[in-house]
Amino acid sequence: MDVELFLDSWWPIVLGGLTGTIPLALMSFAIGLVIALGVALLRLSTHRALRAAGRVYVSVIRGTPLLVQLFVIFYGLPTLGVTIDPWPSAIVAFSLNVGGYAAEVIRAAILSVPQGQWEAGYVVGMSRQRTLRRIILPQAARVSVPPLSNTFISLVKDTSLASLILVTELFRKAREIADFTSEFLLLYLEAAIIYWIFCTVLSFGQDRIEKKLEQYV
Repeated sequence: MDVELFLDSWWPIVLGGLTGTIPLALMSFAIGLVIALGVALLRLSTHRALRAAGRVYVSVIRGTPLLVQLFVIFYGLPTLGVTIDPWPSAIVAFSLNVGGYAAEVIRAAILSVPQGQWEAGYVVGMSRQRTLRRIILPQAARVSVPPLSNTFISLVKDTSLASLILVTELFRKAREIADFTSEFLLLYLEAAIIYWIFCTVLSFGQDRIEKKLEQYV
């Protein structure tokens, strides 16, 4: 193994992760959560058409590969006259994907709140919307933290697909160095190690958040 190359390439790849992978994951996850909440509420709506719309969205997102979704947005839409730059394309694709998966997490979390909590809100004169906002969602948020955290960690790894549409992030930086040096095995293993470190740190943060929330159970 070329130890010198390994050490010299370490910081450029890490920097690609800090300036590309992590920001991309954070922005996509934040937008995706907003989409997920909206879709989850559609799935729980009393209106059949709204429930159907939410169900179709989740089915399409979960039933198609993320890579295909990414390519449709970046390479497919220009044929319709809609051209989106690499970064926005990646954010749109990842956000829509997170929205589809996280919507089911949020929906299940809302359904896990006992029916009595809804009734308690109605007893004190709250509307359904206010009961949802003030009583149900705060309790559902605590339940949904572990699976949503796992979704975010998976998203961090999935951002490597953005390298295929010219987004400069961790894996693309490793590919660029590998193409220049022809040390593909070394550089790809190095990228894998850095991804593992990132995800380990995030998993540690997830554990801390879950322990913090346990005191409110």
